[in-house]
Amino acid sequence: QVHLVESGGGLVQPGGSLRLSCAASTNIFSTYAMSWYRQAPGKQRELVAAVTPITSGGRTNYADSVKGRFTISRDNAKNVVYLQMNSLKPEDTAVYYCNARRAVVGGQYDYWGQGTQVTVSS
Repeated sequence: QVHLVESGGGLVQPGGSLRLSCAASTNIFSTYAMSWYRQAPGKQRELVAAVTPITSGGRTNYADSVKGRFTISRDNAKNVVYLQMNSLKPEDTAVYYCNARRAVVGGQYDYWGQGTQVTVSS
């Protein structure tokens, strides 16, 4: 079992920055892909940013809507993954969730954090 705890959300003005953190209960970055998703009211949860496991090269990918503004990174020693969000827009307002996923024979392991609210408003 893996526990994920997000932090760092809050209220920020348009154009501002926030850094979200996701602390994992154990060292999983070697074998788990780590992702940030978000869900705005009345909308489906969407992938924001992801990084592949260390054993797969640690490649990153981003939703088109956040490319150039958001950066996913991780501190392997601390078991923490971050989402640096710059140039925030009102449309970035959502609950942000951390996800850890590992494919195994016959299925996958899939863990979620509880979410952290990000509100971009003047």
